[in-house]
Amino acid sequence: MTARTPSFPSKTPHIGTTIFTVMSALAAEKQAVNLGQGFPDFDCDPKLVDGVTAAMREGLNQYPPMTGVAPLREAVSAKIEALYGRRYDPVSEITVTAGATQAILTIILATVHAGDEVIVLEPCYDSYVPNIELAGGIPVRVPLVPGSFRPDFDKLAAAITPKTRALIINSPHNPSGMVWSREDMLRLQDILAPTNVLLISDEVYEHMVYAPLQHWSAAQFEGLAARAFIVSSFGKTYHVTGWKVGTVAAPASLSHEFRKVHQFNVFTVNTPMQHGLARYMADPKPYLELPAFYQRKRDLFRQGLEGTKFRLLPGEGTYFQCVDISGLSVPEKNLGEAEFCKWLTSEVGVAAIPLSAFYGNGFDQNVIRFCFAKKEETLKLALARLARL
Repeated sequence: MTARTPSFPSKTPHIGTTIFTVMSALAAEKQAVNLGQGFPDFDCDPKLVDGVTAAMREGLNQYPPMTGVAPLREAVSAKIEALYGRRYDPVSEITVTAGATQAILTIILATVHAGDEVIVLEPCYDSYVPNIELAGGIPVRVPLVPGSFRPDFDKLAAAITPKTRALIINSPHNPSGMVWSREDMLRLQDILAPTNVLLISDEVYEHMVYAPLQHWSAAQFEGLAARAFIVSSFGKTYHVTGWKVGTVAAPASLSHEFRKVHQFNVFTVNTPMQHGLARYMADPKPYLELPAFYQRKRDLFRQGLEGTKFRLLPGEGTYFQCVDISGLSVPEKNLGEAEFCKWLTSEVGVAAIPLSAFYGNGFDQNVIRFCFAKKEETLKLALARLARL
């Protein structure tokens, strides 16, 4: 008998390895400074690790409740109320997830039926569209304004049809760092008011908004909160991206549907880390001081690039800085964003991400993205290498 591996039609035939994996592997091969993938190269607060260790030693190592441990859900509810003025019931409206990516996939699987349309604003995080397609939905791509990456509300309103099930927004925005204003959120509220469109508000960078701006959560607007799943990330906020722990806050009826899928998706999330996070959240200083912490890194990085021919785009939020490469004197600037990033990694020794990777059609506008969530010495090494450009 001959062994045989069956073949089958791929559900995602057009999807390959993500650009983040490609660029991180190339950075490791070339020993380049990796400013591509968005993760810190510094440790989290030892107190947070101590809290998780203590929970393990206390025997908190078995399955927690499907929705998350009560102390963590209560802490999240209290934080949202303190920051954004809306109370979510920790029992029925807060769910702990295995990171924000799992949260968004689960929201889409729970709400999107075959043939439903879901609006995404491009450029957008690369998991959104595959999630929609896996659910049998139809992604509807609406471009943000090139250059400023601000929402084009006329195009957004025009994209809404009777088939529109949901809209995904992301502020602060990955990859551009753009931050939605209060006026933006009010305009969105007006557009959605007469519709049945659900809102998926990806707010994982909520604590990385730089003065004088502030983060406006969907929770702060009655008409948005009533229809919104709000996604947050402990990994981003506490420098522990590898822990993959996040939350979803949503009205009880929406959370009920979300949890139906969540329980058969991951069921639940790492127990001792949940307890460690709950204890750590008793002190609000770490997330209240996070904007100033990252603003110092942003300013250091921006100041270092000002002596080069990179053109800096606004850096309003997140830990990403986008730059236009059109003014560089090297001929490789004409290769296109993706090939330029490979050249930059291999020959200059600094890894970046092409913005074209965040567009379905690979739209190339000569813009690349750096991550500045790095130690000061890492940023200075990268800047020294980039100075030759």
